Amino acid sequence: MLKLGVPSKGRLMEKTFDWFGARGVTLRKSGSEREYAGAVDGIYGIELVLLSAGEIPRELAAGNIQLGVTGSDLVREKLVNWQQRVTELAPMGFGGADLVIAVPQGWVDVDTLDDLDAVAAAFRAKHGFRLRIATKYHRLVRDFLRDAGVADYQLIDSQGATEGTVKNETAEAIADITSTGETLRANGLKILSDGLIHASQATLFRGKRSDWTEMQRKTLKTLLNTLDI
Repeated sequence: MLKLGVPSKGRLMEKTFDWFGARGVTLRKSGSEREYAGAVDGIYGIELVLLSAGEIPRELAAGNIQLGVTGSDLVREKLVNWQQRVTELAPMGFGGADLVIAVPQGWVDVDTLDDLDAVAAAFRAKHGFRLRIATKYHRLVRDFLRDAGVADYQLIDSQGATEGTVKNETAEAIADITSTGETLRANGLKILSDGLIHASQATLFRGKRSDWTEMQRKTLKTLLNTLDI
Protein backbone atom coordinates (compact mmCIF):
# COMPACT_ATOMS: atom_id res chain seq x y z
CA MET A 1 0.00 0.00 0.00
CA LEU A 2 1.04 3.60 -0.68
CA LYS A 3 0.83 5.46 2.63
CA LEU A 4 -0.40 9.06 2.63
CA GLY A 5 0.12 11.03 5.84
CA VAL A 6 -2.15 14.00 6.54
CA PRO A 7 -2.71 16.21 9.61
CA SER A 8 -4.88 14.39 12.12
CA LYS A 9 -7.18 17.20 13.23
CA GLY A 10 -8.30 20.79 12.88
CA ARG A 11 -8.53 23.05 9.86
CA LEU A 12 -5.44 21.57 8.23
CA MET A 13 -7.11 18.16 8.13
CA GLU A 14 -10.39 19.60 6.89
CA LYS A 15 -8.72 21.68 4.19
CA THR A 16 -6.62 18.69 3.10
CA PHE A 17 -9.73 16.53 2.79
CA ASP A 18 -11.42 19.31 0.78
CA TRP A 19 -8.39 19.72 -1.52
CA PHE A 20 -8.26 16.03 -2.39
CA GLY A 21 -12.05 15.78 -2.64
CA ALA A 22 -12.19 18.61 -5.17
CA ARG A 23 -9.82 16.56 -7.33
CA GLY A 24 -11.76 13.30 -7.19
CA VAL A 25 -10.07 11.57 -4.25
CA THR A 26 -12.10 11.21 -1.05
CA LEU A 27 -10.24 11.14 2.28
CA ARG A 28 -12.23 10.33 5.40
CA LYS A 29 -11.84 9.31 9.00
CA SER A 30 -12.90 5.69 9.30
CA GLY A 31 -13.11 5.27 13.08
CA SER A 32 -14.71 7.20 15.91
CA GLU A 33 -14.06 10.90 16.37
CA ARG A 34 -11.24 10.11 18.79
CA GLU A 35 -9.56 7.52 16.58
CA TYR A 36 -6.70 8.41 14.23
CA ALA A 37 -7.80 6.07 11.47
CA GLY A 38 -8.71 6.97 7.91
CA ALA A 39 -9.54 5.67 4.47
CA VAL A 40 -9.15 6.73 0.83
CA ASP A 41 -11.95 6.30 -1.72
CA GLY A 42 -11.46 6.70 -5.44
CA ILE A 43 -8.05 5.09 -5.92
CA TYR A 44 -7.12 1.56 -4.87
CA GLY A 45 -3.89 0.94 -3.02
CA ILE A 46 -3.62 4.06 -0.81
CA GLU A 47 -3.68 3.93 2.98
CA LEU A 48 -4.49 7.11 4.88
CA VAL A 49 -2.32 7.75 7.94
CA LEU A 50 -3.39 10.51 10.33
CA LEU A 51 -0.46 12.19 12.10
CA SER A 52 0.41 15.52 13.64
CA ALA A 53 1.75 17.96 11.04
CA GLY A 54 5.06 18.04 12.91
CA GLU A 55 5.51 14.27 12.66
CA ILE A 56 4.98 14.05 8.91
CA PRO A 57 8.42 15.33 7.75
CA ARG A 58 10.22 12.75 9.88
CA GLU A 59 7.95 9.90 8.76
CA LEU A 60 8.46 10.86 5.12
CA ALA A 61 12.23 10.94 5.45
CA ALA A 62 12.22 7.59 7.28
CA GLY A 63 10.11 5.95 4.58
CA ASN A 64 7.29 5.07 6.97
CA ILE A 65 4.94 7.00 4.68
CA GLN A 66 5.49 7.71 1.00
CA LEU A 67 3.39 10.89 0.67
CA GLY A 68 2.57 13.57 3.21
CA VAL A 69 0.77 16.87 3.63
CA THR A 70 2.39 19.33 6.00
CA GLY A 71 3.64 22.90 6.20
CA SER A 72 6.58 23.76 3.99
CA ASP A 73 8.15 25.45 7.03
CA LEU A 74 8.07 22.22 9.03
CA VAL A 75 9.86 20.24 6.32
CA ARG A 76 12.60 22.86 6.06
CA GLU A 77 12.97 23.12 9.83
CA LYS A 78 12.91 19.44 10.75
CA LEU A 79 14.86 17.85 7.88
CA VAL A 80 18.55 18.55 7.30
CA ASN A 81 19.19 18.82 3.54
CA TRP A 82 15.46 18.46 3.01
CA GLN A 83 15.70 18.64 -0.81
CA GLN A 84 17.65 15.38 -0.77
CA ARG A 85 15.04 13.61 1.34
CA VAL A 86 11.66 14.79 0.03
CA THR A 87 10.22 16.32 -3.13
CA GLU A 88 7.56 19.04 -3.27
CA LEU A 89 4.73 17.74 -5.44
CA ALA A 90 2.16 20.52 -5.08
CA PRO A 91 1.59 23.65 -3.00
CA MET A 92 -2.02 23.38 -1.84
CA GLY A 93 -3.04 27.01 -1.39
CA PHE A 94 -4.05 26.95 2.28
CA GLY A 95 -2.41 26.99 5.70
CA GLY A 96 -0.46 30.08 4.69
CA ALA A 97 1.72 31.85 7.25
CA ASP A 98 4.99 33.77 7.22
CA LEU A 99 7.99 33.01 9.38
CA VAL A 100 9.38 36.44 10.26
CA ILE A 101 11.84 38.32 12.45
CA ALA A 102 10.09 40.81 14.74
CA VAL A 103 11.52 43.38 17.14
CA PRO A 104 9.99 45.83 19.66
CA GLN A 105 8.06 48.71 18.11
CA GLY A 106 10.04 50.99 20.37
CA TRP A 107 13.19 50.26 18.37
CA VAL A 108 12.39 53.12 16.01
CA ASP A 109 15.79 53.03 14.29
CA VAL A 110 15.66 49.27 13.64
CA ASP A 111 13.94 48.42 10.36
CA THR A 112 16.30 46.03 8.55
CA LEU A 113 18.57 43.08 9.25
CA ASP A 114 21.58 45.39 9.03
CA ASP A 115 20.02 47.49 11.77
CA LEU A 116 19.45 44.35 13.84
CA ASP A 117 23.09 43.36 13.40
CA ALA A 118 24.23 46.76 14.64
CA VAL A 119 21.87 46.62 17.63
CA ALA A 120 23.05 43.10 18.48
CA ALA A 121 26.68 44.20 18.53
CA ALA A 122 25.86 47.20 20.73
CA PHE A 123 23.71 45.05 23.01
CA ARG A 124 26.55 42.59 23.62
CA ALA A 125 29.02 45.39 24.28
CA LYS A 126 26.64 46.93 26.82
CA HIS A 127 25.27 43.84 28.58
CA GLY A 128 28.05 41.28 28.15
CA PHE A 129 25.84 38.65 26.56
CA ARG A 130 24.26 38.16 23.14
CA LEU A 131 20.89 39.54 22.14
CA ARG A 132 18.24 36.84 22.59
CA ILE A 133 15.85 35.80 19.81
CA ALA A 134 13.03 33.51 20.88
CA THR A 135 11.87 30.91 18.36
CA LYS A 136 11.03 27.26 17.76
CA TYR A 137 12.48 27.38 14.23
CA HIS A 138 16.16 27.13 15.09
CA ARG A 139 17.50 25.77 11.80
CA LEU A 140 15.58 28.16 9.54
CA VAL A 141 16.37 31.21 11.65
CA ARG A 142 20.04 30.36 12.09
CA ASP A 143 20.54 29.80 8.36
CA PHE A 144 18.64 32.98 7.48
CA LEU A 145 20.59 35.19 9.87
CA ARG A 146 23.91 33.66 8.84
CA ASP A 147 23.17 34.40 5.18
CA ALA A 148 22.20 37.96 6.14
CA GLY A 149 25.43 38.48 8.08
CA VAL A 150 23.77 38.97 11.46
CA ALA A 151 26.00 37.99 14.40
CA ASP A 152 26.13 38.46 18.18
CA TYR A 153 22.76 36.84 18.89
CA GLN A 154 21.60 33.68 20.61
CA LEU A 155 18.46 31.64 19.94
CA ILE A 156 16.19 30.96 22.89
CA ASP A 157 13.84 28.02 22.53
CA SER A 158 10.16 28.91 22.71
CA GLN A 159 7.48 26.31 22.04
CA GLY A 160 4.49 28.52 22.83
CA ALA A 161 3.41 32.16 23.26
CA THR A 162 6.60 33.33 21.57
CA GLU A 163 5.12 36.81 21.03
CA GLY A 164 5.05 37.35 24.80
CA THR A 165 8.73 36.64 25.43
CA VAL A 166 9.84 40.21 24.72
CA LYS A 167 7.21 41.68 27.04
CA ASN A 168 8.21 39.11 29.67
CA GLU A 169 11.88 40.11 29.21
CA THR A 170 13.08 36.62 28.37
CA ALA A 171 14.08 37.72 24.84
CA GLU A 172 14.84 40.95 22.96
CA ALA A 173 13.37 39.82 19.60
CA ILE A 174 11.49 36.87 18.14
CA ALA A 175 11.22 34.74 15.01
CA ASP A 176 7.76 33.25 14.64
CA ILE A 177 4.93 32.33 12.30
CA THR A 178 2.28 34.96 11.62
CA SER A 179 -0.72 35.18 9.31
CA THR A 180 -1.92 38.76 9.79
CA GLY A 181 0.62 40.30 12.18
CA GLU A 182 -2.14 41.29 14.60
CA THR A 183 -0.79 39.24 17.51
CA LEU A 184 2.67 40.71 16.97
CA ARG A 185 1.29 44.26 17.02
CA ALA A 186 -0.80 43.50 20.10
CA ASN A 187 2.41 42.51 21.87
CA GLY A 188 4.28 45.65 20.82
CA LEU A 189 6.29 44.05 18.02
CA LYS A 190 6.99 44.96 14.39
CA ILE A 191 8.29 42.87 11.51
CA LEU A 192 11.60 43.90 9.97
CA SER A 193 11.14 45.15 6.41
CA ASP A 194 13.46 42.41 5.11
CA GLY A 195 12.67 39.96 7.88
CA LEU A 196 10.64 37.38 5.95
CA ILE A 197 12.38 34.03 6.47
CA HIS A 198 9.89 31.75 4.71
CA ALA A 199 6.35 32.05 3.32
CA SER A 200 4.85 28.74 4.37
CA GLN A 201 1.78 26.87 3.13
CA ALA A 202 0.43 23.34 3.23
CA THR A 203 2.24 21.27 0.60
CA LEU A 204 2.01 17.71 -0.72
CA PHE A 205 5.42 16.05 -0.43
CA ARG A 206 6.83 12.76 -1.69
CA GLY A 207 9.56 10.90 0.17
CA LYS A 208 12.76 10.16 -1.78
CA ARG A 209 13.53 6.78 -0.26
CA SER A 210 14.45 4.38 -3.08
CA ASP A 211 12.83 1.27 -1.64
CA TRP A 212 9.40 1.79 -3.23
CA THR A 213 7.63 -1.28 -4.59
CA GLU A 214 6.48 -1.40 -8.19
CA MET A 215 2.86 -1.36 -7.00
CA GLN A 216 3.49 1.81 -4.97
CA ARG A 217 5.01 3.51 -8.01
CA LYS A 218 2.01 2.58 -10.15
CA THR A 219 -0.40 3.80 -7.48
CA LEU A 220 1.50 7.08 -7.22
CA LYS A 221 1.29 7.59 -10.99
CA THR A 222 -2.46 6.96 -10.91
CA LEU A 223 -2.89 9.37 -7.98
CA LEU A 224 -0.87 12.16 -9.59
CA ASN A 225 -2.79 11.77 -12.83
CA THR A 226 -6.07 11.99 -10.92
CA LEU A 227 -4.88 15.07 -9.02
CA ASP A 228 -3.56 16.57 -12.27
CA ILE A 229 -0.08 17.09 -10.83
